[in-house]
Amino acid sequence: MKSLIRSGVTLVAAAALGAGMVIGGAALSTEKANPNGNGLGGQPATASQIYLDEIKDYGVCRGTDTSCYHEWGNGWKEGEAKRILIWSRTAGPRHAHLGSALAPGLNPPLNANNVAQSTLIQWAAERGIQADYTEDLAQFRLNNYQAVIFLSSNRDTLDDTAQTALMQYIRGGGGFVGIHNAFGAEYSWTYYEGLLGGANFYNHGPNRDGTVETINDRDVSTAGMPATWPFKDEWYNLIPYPSFVNVLLEVDKATSEATPAGHGESHPVSWCQYYDGGRSWLTTLGHDNAAWLGTLPGDGDAFFKQHVMEGIESAMGIKPFCTV
Repeated sequence: MKSLIRSGVTLVAAAALGAGMVIGGAALSTEKANPNGNGLGGQPATASQIYLDEIKDYGVCRGTDTSCYHEWGNGWKEGEAKRILIWSRTAGPRHAHLGSALAPGLNPPLNANNVAQSTLIQWAAERGIQADYTEDLAQFRLNNYQAVIFLSSNRDTLDDTAQTALMQYIRGGGGFVGIHNAFGAEYSWTYYEGLLGGANFYNHGPNRDGTVETINDRDVSTAGMPATWPFKDEWYNLIPYPSFVNVLLEVDKATSEATPAGHGESHPVSWCQYYDGGRSWLTTLGHDNAAWLGTLPGDGDAFFKQHVMEGIESAMGIKPFCTV
C-alpha cells in the first residue's frame, strides 16, 4: 500500500495496525536517527509514523521508494531527443537573475538581463539537451519534455488549466526541477507544496557567503563534491520543513543561525524525492547572478552548475535518480 488518504477511518486503522501497516516497504523504528529531514529521510515508514506525527499528508505516494514512480511515458528513453521546458513566469517580485519579463510565445528573444534563462539553456546545450523556455501560460504544454524546470517562478505562476497539466504530467512519470524561488509559488495549492518535498519558503536573510555541506555524495548531483564548499545565497528558511525526502546538501549551522528562523544543524538546501508517479529534484540555491555567470569566488559556482545539471538529467531519467 503506497499511500493513504487522511481520514478518521485511516487514523483508526493506522493506530490499530501500528507497525504492521507499511508504506513502500518494511517498517522502521521510530527511535532511529533521522539525518535526512523529517519523515525518516524518505525511508519506508509505518502509517502511524506518517499520519500521527503532524507531518502533512498530501494524499500521494512520495519518498525515495522507486515504487512511487510511474513508467508511463514521460521520462527519457534511450534514443529519444533530450528536451526540457524552462518555466520562469512570476506573479510576484521578480529575481534579478531572471531579468525582464519574457514576451509571449515559446522561445521569445532573450534580453541581456535574462541571465539564469540564458545560462541554463547554454548548460543544457553542452549536454545535448534542447531547452525551450516560456512565461506564457498558453505555451505550458509538457508532454514533449522529460522535465520541466521551475526557475524562480513564483506566487500564482499557474492558472487552473496549467495546474492540471502539471499534475497529469507528474503522474505520467515526468520530471520536475524546482530552483530557488520555485519555493515561494502556489501557496494555496497543497499538491505543489508536496511536490516541493512537503516544504515551502518562509523567509530569508541577506544574500551572504556561507558554507555548503555535502550530505549525500552518492547521488549523481553531488558525486565527487568535497565535504564542504563556499557559496553565496539568501539561504531560504522553510516552513513546512521537508519530509520523506533524500537530503543532498545543507548549509552550515553558523550561516543558518544568522537568521532567527534558521534550521541550525540541519538546514537543507537541496533534496529529491519521487512524488505521485514523477521525479522531483529541488534546490533553494541560485539567488546570486554570479552563481549563473560563473563569477563567484572559489569553486562554488562550478559545483552549483554540476549540481543543477546532474539533477536535471536525473529528473529526466537520463541518469540514476535520487540515490540514497
